[in-house]
Amino acid sequence: MTEPFLTAKHRILRRSVRSFCDRELSPIAAQIDQEARFPWEVIEKMGPLKYFGIQASRELGGAALDSLSYAIIIEEVSRISAAIGLCLSVHNSVAVFPIMAFGTAEQQQRWVSELARGQKIGAFCLTEPNAGSDASGISATAIQEGDHYRVNANKVFVTNGGVADICLIFARTDPAAGRKGISVVVVERGTPGFVVGDLEDLCGVRANPVSSIRLYDCCVPKENLLGQSGTGLQIGLVALDTGRIGIAAQALGIAQASMEEAIRYANQRQQFGVPLSRHQVIQMMIADMATQVDAARMMIYRAAWLKDQHQTFTKASAQAKLFAAEAAGKVTDLAVQIHGGYGYSKAYAVERYYRDARVTRIYEGTSEIHRMVIAREAQKEIMSDLHIA
Repeated sequence: MTEPFLTAKHRILRRSVRSFCDRELSPIAAQIDQEARFPWEVIEKMGPLKYFGIQASRELGGAALDSLSYAIIIEEVSRISAAIGLCLSVHNSVAVFPIMAFGTAEQQQRWVSELARGQKIGAFCLTEPNAGSDASGISATAIQEGDHYRVNANKVFVTNGGVADICLIFARTDPAAGRKGISVVVVERGTPGFVVGDLEDLCGVRANPVSSIRLYDCCVPKENLLGQSGTGLQIGLVALDTGRIGIAAQALGIAQASMEEAIRYANQRQQFGVPLSRHQVIQMMIADMATQVDAARMMIYRAAWLKDQHQTFTKASAQAKLFAAEAAGKVTDLAVQIHGGYGYSKAYAVERYYRDARVTRIYEGTSEIHRMVIAREAQKEIMSDLHIA
């Protein structure tokens, strides 16, 4: 793996995260997937390593690392367990980041200080039964009554939902204002009326406790409003730009692991008197896998670099997420094919990678939505370059 543009610190970080994951996560990765179990014993060890505060400030207990480091950590964790990579990605990018970006100093101290240390887990609660890709279609409400909001919501497919302590709830603070009436209110587990639904029995990423979150007349202080009233969709879009880098890195980790397993198997398995890897058709598959993985990595790192340079990265992050998710699907499919019948057996890791990869084309924006974002941004760029009003 050649990455000449990464610094020595980035390479050291990769080795450190890989070593931790190989030691702590690898021995239980298949088991926690089969049991759909969140591995608290490993999560607790990640806290002191600041994996839950990758880009949060040091003053608040975070590591204050750049976006490339964030992508590397998510990639390496997802290489072993996509479910835990998903946990870290969502926690860091769409829970901690929005509070750091839009929260007051008091809110940051109140919530980020515990989130960054891994003492509490964050969740991003946008999707509802009738509102997914169309975020403006949410029906959750947060109506101000004096010094508090009364929140009612039914959020579904909440990543980390079963263990989340601090939830960013997208709700209508002004139901008559349409898109401009949506805000973000932070609701903490334990608030009266806060109910965690049953865990979803998912196809992949099974060790992540995805669930519904239902709020029944939850009263939260008005100080729990994140940013300004009516800016919920703007906050969500900014958070998702960052989140796309994380999910792209998760998809990359899955693809990397699949390619490694396929190459290992192809060099061990004998067919027609020689290793599979000697057959040209297998070499073609490996070549395609390697190209997909490297291209995805370059796109992800470009998006992360643009973010670190404080440049617009909406299109770059959407492209990275789209390409990496599609690449993960192709690479895991090829890995299963190289394994033949064994690839369809739970005795081999590629079966799990195949299941894990599929959802990366759905959450934090479907591939279809990302194509819409890319097309919109590309047209804006071209029209600007051509001076077309």
